[in-house]
Parts: sequence; C-alpha cells; structure tokens
Amino acid sequence: MKPSHRSVIGWDVGGAHVKACWVQQGRVHAVAQWPCPLWQGLQHLDAAIAQAQALWPLADAHHGLTMTGEMADLFPDREAGVAALAARLAQHLGPSLVIYAGAAGWLPAGRAARHWRGVASANWRLTAEWLARQLGDAVLVDIGSTTTDLVPLHGGQVASRCEDDAQRLAHGELVYQGVARTPLCALGPQVRFDGDDVNLMNELFATSADVYRLTGDLDPAHDQHPAADGAAKDKLATQQRLARLIGRDARDASDAQWLALAHTFRQRQVAEIHRNLQRVLAGADLPAAAPLVAAGCGAFLVPELAATVGRPQASLVAMLPLDELTAADRAWAGVCAPAVAAALLAPGPEG
Repeated sequence: MKPSHRSVIGWDVGGAHVKACWVQQGRVHAVAQWPCPLWQGLQHLDAAIAQAQALWPLADAHHGLTMTGEMADLFPDREAGVAALAARLAQHLGPSLVIYAGAAGWLPAGRAARHWRGVASANWRLTAEWLARQLGDAVLVDIGSTTTDLVPLHGGQVASRCEDDAQRLAHGELVYQGVARTPLCALGPQVRFDGDDVNLMNELFATSADVYRLTGDLDPAHDQHPAADGAAKDKLATQQRLARLIGRDARDASDAQWLALAHTFRQRQVAEIHRNLQRVLAGADLPAAAPLVAAGCGAFLVPELAATVGRPQASLVAMLPLDELTAADRAWAGVCAPAVAAALLAPGPEG
C-alpha cells in the first residue's frame, strides 16, 4: 500500500535496534524492528534502512526521528554521534526528516548537531509526551531489551526531574536492565544454587534473554540478537550458557534446577527495577490511582511491579490509535513505543 499525503514514518535509532512505525491518517498502520549492532559500524544502520525500504516506500512519506544510538562507542562522543546519525538518516530519508530535540521540539536534520544535547537519548521523553496527553497521572514503565525507562507523568505533563541520561541514571528513571541483552553477571555477585551461595563469573557467558527464554516470558520474535556464545537458542544451549556462569555444564543439573536458577535471575532483575521505581514514585507525588503503563518487550514484568507498589496497571498499546493489526503487530507497537510516538507527534505534511 502506498503512503498517502498524510503518511508519517517514525524512527527510533538505538545502539542495538532500529524501530519504525508507519502512521496513515493519524492511525498506526505498521510497525517493525530490525537488529542493528551500531557499535560495529554505520553499515548496519544502512542495512536496516534498506530492509525498511523493502517494506515501505519511504520516499513518499514524511519522517520523524528520535535516537539513543549516539551513545554507541563507534563515536568519540555523543555530540559526534548525533551529528553522524542525523547526517546519515538525512541521506536515506530526504529533506522531510525532522528530529526530536526535547524542549527544542522538532528540528530539521541540518540543525540537529547544534542542538545535540536535546537530541541525544530523548526517545523516552517522546513516548512520555504522547502518553501524558492520554493520561493525567501515571508512570511509564518501558522495559526494553537493554534498559528500563521509569517516567512519571503528572497533570498531563512529563514530570521527570531529568534532562539527560546522566541525570536519569542518578535519579533512578533510567535503569540499565532489560529482558534480552543484560549480561547476567550484572545480577550478581552470588546466586543460590544446589545449597550453596555461588559466586558468578564476571564474563559475558549469558544474557537476560536466556532467562526469559527458559521461563517462557520472552516472545521469540523479540529475541533478535545472537546469544552470548553465538550458539543455538534451544533449551539445552540456553541451559549451557547459564551453567557457565557458575562453573558448570548443563548436564550437571536437572531441567528443574536450571529453571529455578532462571527464576532467581528474574527475581533479581524485578527487584532492581522495583528499587528504582520506588525512588521515582517517592519523588513524583502521584495519586494512588495513577497506574503503571506497560511498554517494551519486557512489558510482561509490569504486572508484578504494579503488585509490589500497590498500583493499577495499564497497557500503552491499548491506548494507541491502531489500524486493523495482527496480534503480533500490536505487540510490536508496544515494543517500538518511541517510534510510534515519533510517527504520531512529528509534524507531517501539513506542518
């Protein structure tokens, strides 16, 4: 289907994925995500855009961009990262591209480098701005593959005290815990296994995707990156990666023991997100009825978090203006929330 004159494609370019959303006539028509190991080179960004081009005729749409990829260690610093990504995307997407710069609003690509501090890692605020227009008071809980965003909303406004990642890390609004790419050694230093308190090996032997693959929580479609060892993602290979962390092999314990270890890591991750959520709530002064609004490929953790803080929960996907999407595409809309927000909020052909 060819985009109409009121067609906007929103982009969220991260360090590990490119996410995109196509909005037609103000409604979400399609959503997609492609793996993009940006730290390995800009050619991976080029490849992701090429895949998008194969799906959607990009030249006929207007484009809105947000990013976190400037943090990739491909670039010497964030300023250089913003400049490089803005220039590369402008080459691919053309003169209609506008880039989100936080308080500065939407800028032409050519002005992004001058406003790099506002552009850098602003995707969380874009999602929160869209959600704040739907709910007066809430906490956005966007649990992704790599990070978790905890953003308070109050009185229909984004109530974050923070402007950048450094401040968000200091106040608990950005938690480097995700359900696919987090190294499990970050959830140490010890785990209880077979009656002992076992030190974890501080090696990239396994990631959180291994945990949620064993527990059955992680949608296989959202498990896009290679495993830590580059091996298979079946049960035995996943167990073997967990076993390496504690100096064992998969054959040294039963399926039930490896599943129990996976649940231990799950509990550790939920506890760390909960600890930071409590910090955010303590400073937000929200009414008790303000819900946690779930987004991201780790949205399945939000019901447990909501229970621990005694708040209702809601789904961001349920609030979106969606076309007749499949269940899988609806799920992608939640995973790609900043791209969806970019498509819905970016100025289109009418300005």
